[in-house]
Amino acid sequence: MAQYLVLIPAFNEEKRISTVIQGVKKSFPQADVLVVDDGSSDETRGRAIEAGAKVISHPFNLGYGIALQTGYIYALQEGYETLIQMDGDGQHDPFSIAELLGGIQSGEADIVIGSRFLRTRHFTPEFGGYPTPFARKLGMRLFSMITSAITRQKITDSTSGYQAMNRRVLEWVSSDKFPWDYPDADVIIMLHRAGFRIMEVPVRMVPSETKKSMHSGWKPLYYVFKMFLSILVALMRK
Repeated sequence: MAQYLVLIPAFNEEKRISTVIQGVKKSFPQADVLVVDDGSSDETRGRAIEAGAKVISHPFNLGYGIALQTGYIYALQEGYETLIQMDGDGQHDPFSIAELLGGIQSGEADIVIGSRFLRTRHFTPEFGGYPTPFARKLGMRLFSMITSAITRQKITDSTSGYQAMNRRVLEWVSSDKFPWDYPDADVIIMLHRAGFRIMEVPVRMVPSETKKSMHSGWKPLYYVFKMFLSILVALMRK
């Protein structure tokens, strides 16, 4: 059994999932790869298996948060010590896995969040910054400011799904405290209040080629309302 598991939740990602898995295997070959196929109607499952990943398939689309927790529970049951999670649409550069793992391996952090906004060598003329629509950028900055104020540490990318965590955090996120729909700033705050050490490191991300987003249509309004409510509940908990 490998010590590391790379978890990739995916929904209708047949065009990109093979490339993502191949990138992980090339950049971090010592890890196992698990794809949670969240009820895809295309060939996501088949392409992931062909690329060498383990696959768990939901019978229908249950949502991002549940797809993540399916992977968390699997990792916990199978005895993995460290989990890295990344998206299946190609936004997260697999070669940033080493930077995510640094804080976990050194024992400095329990969970490490990959930020697309930290000014580092990733912001070069070759790569540029991460382009974000104004309204979404405003929301991201707002929740990052709230998260920073509550945790009393600088958080620049509270919506990042590119993370690494140790087994203690894995046990926590496998519980019923974990939100089923949009786990973002609220989870960071809950982890902070639970006593976990949080670190943020720079990673390279690129915009999704499909331009699709979980925050399209009316979803941004629901997301903002839900996130404020979830943060309030997190602050009220012991």
